[in-house]
Amino acid sequence: MADRLLSTVPHHRNLPESYVRPESQRPRLAEVESDANIPVVDLGADDQSQIISQINDACRSYGFFQIVNHGISVELMLKMMAIAFEFFYLPPEEKAKLYSDDPAKKIRLSTSFNVRKETVHNWRDYLRLHCYPLEEFVPGWPSNPPSFREVVSTYCREVRQLGFRLLGLISLSLGLEEDYIEKVLGEQEQHMAINYYPQCPEPELTYGLPAHTDPNALTILLQDQKVAGLQVFKDGKWIRVDPHPNAFVINIGDQLQALSNGRYKSVWHRAVVNSDEERMSVASFLCPCNSAVISPAKTLTGDGSAAVYRSFTYAEYYKKFWSRNLDQEHCLELFKS
Repeated sequence: MADRLLSTVPHHRNLPESYVRPESQRPRLAEVESDANIPVVDLGADDQSQIISQINDACRSYGFFQIVNHGISVELMLKMMAIAFEFFYLPPEEKAKLYSDDPAKKIRLSTSFNVRKETVHNWRDYLRLHCYPLEEFVPGWPSNPPSFREVVSTYCREVRQLGFRLLGLISLSLGLEEDYIEKVLGEQEQHMAINYYPQCPEPELTYGLPAHTDPNALTILLQDQKVAGLQVFKDGKWIRVDPHPNAFVINIGDQLQALSNGRYKSVWHRAVVNSDEERMSVASFLCPCNSAVISPAKTLTGDGSAAVYRSFTYAEYYKKFWSRNLDQEHCLELFKS
């Protein structure tokens, strides 16, 4: 099955038929716009009230923002990206040891999104890792490249702390106690997807990942600094998110949309590919514990506005999310009150 991996072939001359999207579902790259107003929040600013206000505006209007001066060193960001490339450049027989198309497996190398269910594939390979608690999962991580476990575990620890800091700021931006969201989400799981998008012979016909929202609470994305590929949907148009120097992209996930009673938007986003260059991204996901009950804070429904979504556990939501195709209707629609 590992022969399905795109990264085992040095250069693809043709796009296989199984990756070609129907005409109505293609990315129409010429219609994608740039947006100079994409929010960039400086977490090192002296005025915390300004940071909170910027996050509030970004979560309401965009559903995502970029952050700078976030406390994670540029050196570690570069090491993480370098080790990701090293991994995908390993010989095919080495990568085959980790291949699985079982979505329930906590450590796996796979391709596309859910090859068991989908009818059209996506132009990406990915390494999926569970990252918390580290001591439980690191022994099952790749031992090659030799420094993989050390670099990635250091990165995971720092990203987790950054995630909790952001959840505190998002809580405050909703007028809640700083630790409100962290408490509701419980002992949060942490996952990582290291995404490799090879050069694609016909990028107009396929996706790296089609339009989707993230099922978790918060996503912290390390973008390739040299190659753009992330696009988000706003005001009926797709906009290009060009890499900002040494920044992370922060996505609001479905659980924060539900907790905020729909005030904050879980952003529709997609990854496109290109014919000139390969691209890498590292997405870190903070996820509620499976038993966490997701429902809007009482203060967000106390003014007479009804709860938009019924209460549900994260386990219930995640099972529903993985039972569908990635680009079907928003999974939250199935949980409306």
